Amino acid sequence: TESIRELYITNRYLKVNITICKARSLDQSAISHVWYSQVANEQHEDTALGVKCFCKLHFGVPILRAEDSQFKEWYDSLFKNNFSYEQKLQAMIHIPITSIMTKPQLSAYLEAMQKHYVTIGISLEFPKE
Repeated sequence: TESIRELYITNRYLKVNITICKARSLDQSAISHVWYSQVANEQHEDTALGVKCFCKLHFGVPILRAEDSQFKEWYDSLFKNNFSYEQKLQAMIHIPITSIMTKPQLSAYLEAMQKHYVTIGISLEFPKE
C-alpha cells in the first residue's frame, strides 16, 4: 500500500473519506452494568466485577475476535495460549472489551448474556422504553 506521503507526491492532493460511526448509547452501557449486579445478587457466587470479567471473556472476546482481525491477532498472540483461565479472567479487569465495541457488537454481547444466564434461571430484561 502506498503511504500518505507517496500519494501526495504523486497526486499533489489527498482525498480523505472519514466515516463517523454513531457511538453506542449510554443506555447500552448502563444495561450491562445493571445486569452484572443483578447476576451477582441472584447468583451469590461472584461480585458484579467478577461477573463483568466473566462476560467480557466469554461473550465480548469472541465477538471482537470474530469481527476485528487486529484484535484477534493481538489477543491470540498475547493471551490465547499464554495465560491460564484464571489469569485471563483477571486480565479482563484491565482490558477494554465492551468499551471498544460498536452498537451492534454491544447488542450481540447483551443478547449473549441473556441467552447464557437464562439457562441458569436468571432473566435479564431490557428496560421498557
